[in-house]
Amino acid sequence: MNKNFIEKQLNKYGSENEPFFFIMSYDFSKFEIIKLSSLPSSIKFEINQKIVSKTKEKTQIRKFPISFFEYKKKFDFLQNEIRNGNTYLLNLTSKTKIETNFTLDEIYEKVNARFKLRYQNKNDNFVCFSPERFVEIKKNKIYTYPMKGTIDAKIPNAQAKILGDIKEMAEHTMVVDLLRNDLGIVSTKVKVEKFRYIEKINAGNKKLLQVSSKISGHLEENWNKRIGTILTSMLPAGSITGTPKKKTIEILKDCENYDRDFYTGIFGVFDGTSLDTAVMIRFIEQNKTKEQFYKSGGGITCDSDVNLEYQELIDKIYLPF
Repeated sequence: MNKNFIEKQLNKYGSENEPFFFIMSYDFSKFEIIKLSSLPSSIKFEINQKIVSKTKEKTQIRKFPISFFEYKKKFDFLQNEIRNGNTYLLNLTSKTKIETNFTLDEIYEKVNARFKLRYQNKNDNFVCFSPERFVEIKKNKIYTYPMKGTIDAKIPNAQAKILGDIKEMAEHTMVVDLLRNDLGIVSTKVKVEKFRYIEKINAGNKKLLQVSSKISGHLEENWNKRIGTILTSMLPAGSITGTPKKKTIEILKDCENYDRDFYTGIFGVFDGTSLDTAVMIRFIEQNKTKEQFYKSGGGITCDSDVNLEYQELIDKIYLPF
């Protein structure tokens, strides 16, 4: 099973204090673990970069999303699952055909993001520019930063509105609780260090406010020997699945009708002493006929408004230049 193999391989490299890069898909079906000394030129990445808040240039993306009717069918299916008590929060995603004037290499070079990745092999060709860290480990402490809740910064009193929104509060609280439980599987003394703080995100032609929290836990001295065990125990990430996680993943598989593949998986780097990883959201892939597709989504709860959720799916399709 891929998950077991990934766990063993990551544990092996960690035990050897061998610096390495890794990437794994949402369902563990695809992965690559490469020593940093052997990293091919077809893989480029930046981890925890400073981001510039000002937009350098205006960018246009032509978007061809699923119809509102099609989205509403999925939304209603999920609401029924929530009413039946099978789930409380689900991250519904979709694949949207786009047209831009940029190649994936140009997007990677121009894009302004904290975590970014350009990845290409014979089967996969994509760029990811994620604002969301998954876990970070340094000095025997593990941190995770769930991100849930987005609003256009131009809306009057945007910060107060999103922090005071009952639906957004419930959604974020559920994700924080899920991630606290996930950290509790692999660490001790788990605590929420910061709850619902605001980060500004450059979203191409607009600015977004994103709500995040910071959760920490303590690890044993030899945590590097358990890198694989730690990561596979916590995956897939709670912020892009939902709660309860196992049942929600099954429901999403029935509902989404496409393969997430590497989208919403993770990538990261172990430098020999510390680990940093990102969730692969803000994701554009290109097929063999050079068509580009943007994968995006958002959280659904019993209080969600289908019109707002559909608009969020589309708003999250942007280039942060």
